[in-house]
Amino acid sequence: MPSMRSALLPALAAFASAARHQNFAHAAEELHLTASAVSHHVRKLETALGVSLFQRHARGVALTPEGRLLADAAGSALAEVEAVLDSLRQHRRDNGLRISILPSLAANWLTPRLRRFIDAHPAVRLSIDTDRALVRFDEGGPDLGIRYGLGQWPGLTARFLMDDSLQPLASPELAAGIATPGDVAALPLLTDIAPEGWREWFRTAGVRYPRGGTMHTISDSADSLNAAASGLGAVLARTRLASAHLADGRLVRLPGPELPTRYAYYLVHSAHRPPSKAALAFIGWAEREAQEARAQPHSTPTKPPV
Repeated sequence: MPSMRSALLPALAAFASAARHQNFAHAAEELHLTASAVSHHVRKLETALGVSLFQRHARGVALTPEGRLLADAAGSALAEVEAVLDSLRQHRRDNGLRISILPSLAANWLTPRLRRFIDAHPAVRLSIDTDRALVRFDEGGPDLGIRYGLGQWPGLTARFLMDDSLQPLASPELAAGIATPGDVAALPLLTDIAPEGWREWFRTAGVRYPRGGTMHTISDSADSLNAAASGLGAVLARTRLASAHLADGRLVRLPGPELPTRYAYYLVHSAHRPPSKAALAFIGWAEREAQEARAQPHSTPTKPPV
C-alpha cells in the first residue's frame, strides 16, 4: 500500500465528503468542485488502494465495507485536523491586535512607549495602522483605535484616555528675542488642520490675531513639529505630541498661556464586538501609561534668556 503522499490528500478529502453525503453531487457543492472532479478523486484513491470504496448504482452510491472503514478513519482524522486549525486561528485572533491611530500620535506618543507593552505581553502581535481617515471597525477592520475628538462616534464604544493642551513652541534660534505673547504674533506661524488653533490661542493671550502675517499649513501635526524644529516658524503644538521635542531641546516654549483643548484622546472599539484578550490588555496598558503621564509635572523648557 502506498504511503499517504500529499498528492492523495485532495482525493481523501473528496472521498470523505462523498462518504458523508453518500452523493458525489452534494460533495461537489461542498468542495466547490464538479461532480466529475469528485468522481475522479475517488477513482484515484481506489486505484492507489486497490479496493472499491463505493458501490455505484443508478440512484447514487453506497459505501463498501472497505469504504466504511476508511470513511470512519478519514472523518475522525479530518475532524481532528480541523479542530487544530480552529485552535490556531483562535490563537491568532486572541493574540493579534490591529490598532488604528493618527500618524502624529503614533510617532510622538505611542511608538516611544510600545517597548513596555511588548515586554509585558510578548505573545501579542501588533499591527499599527497610521491613517488620518476614519476607518470602519467591522469584521476585517482594526480591533482598536485611538481618536482625537469629543468622545462620541456612531457605532463605537469610547474610553477616555487623556486630555491635551496647546502651547506655542519654536526652535531656540527663532525664540531668541521673543519676550511677550505679542512678540509671537510677529513670527511666521505654522498651523495644522486641528479644530483649535492660533486664533483661539491669541484670543486667550489677549493679543490681536495677526491677519496678513506669514502662515504655513502642514496637515500632519508631527510634520509641523519637525518643521518648527528646523526654524520654519512657531507652532501651536499639542503638549502630548511635543514632549520629545521639548525634552531634547529641539523646541522651546514661547511666552503665553497654555490652552486646554476641548478635544481629548479616546480608545475606541466596535460597540457590536467585544474586545479580545489582546485588546483588553492594550486598553489597560494604555490607560496606565496615560495616568502616569498625567501624574508627572509638565517639563516644558521655555525660550532661552534674551
